[in-house]
Amino acid sequence: ITLKRNQTLDECLDVIIESAHSRFPVISEDKDHIEGILMAKDLLPFMRSDAEAFSMEKVLRPAVVVPESKRVDRMLKEFRSQRYHMAIVIDEFGGVSGLVTIEDILELIVGEIEDEYDEEEDIDFRQLSRHTWTVRALASIEDFNDTFGTSFSDEEVDTIGGLVMQAFGHLPARGETVDIDGYQFKVAMADSRRIIQVHVRMPDDSPVPKLED
Repeated sequence: ITLKRNQTLDECLDVIIESAHSRFPVISEDKDHIEGILMAKDLLPFMRSDAEAFSMEKVLRPAVVVPESKRVDRMLKEFRSQRYHMAIVIDEFGGVSGLVTIEDILELIVGEIEDEYDEEEDIDFRQLSRHTWTVRALASIEDFNDTFGTSFSDEEVDTIGGLVMQAFGHLPARGETVDIDGYQFKVAMADSRRIIQVHVRMPDDSPVPKLED
């Protein structure tokens, strides 16, 4: 989904509302002529009754460009260090072949693994000791927050595996540990492409987890 540089504010809002995306490549002639990136939130100031006239040039942000051949691990490192959320992917001839987001990269590395494990492994949370739990990497951040009373953001990633990957900035090996808001996440199981399971050490003063019956 793209926006054109000459579109009006109302036309841009129609596309944003219909698609529910937050970032849009802005083109001039066609998709091979990317002018920049528009963030939906940058349009909010123009929606006030006393706002100045809308101008695409005022809200356009530079587009990050990466080649198709760029390795995923290097791309993730660059996204993390430069705080990118989206990049335009170009082919060997300089044409635009698509776009990639940090969530795309994290989901690719974490992967879809339900079919490789038995039903017991589908349990998202299992208590090991008073303050330590085994958590499946594909458990959603929303379910984790509901269970453990935390408030981890799921704006950029959806799963605990993605959250841990984002905190590390690389694909961690088994045994690596990272602290996120006082919660210690230790990689308990991983392979060459993804995190499978983590052990979570809760702070001593954390609320009692609320597990469904």
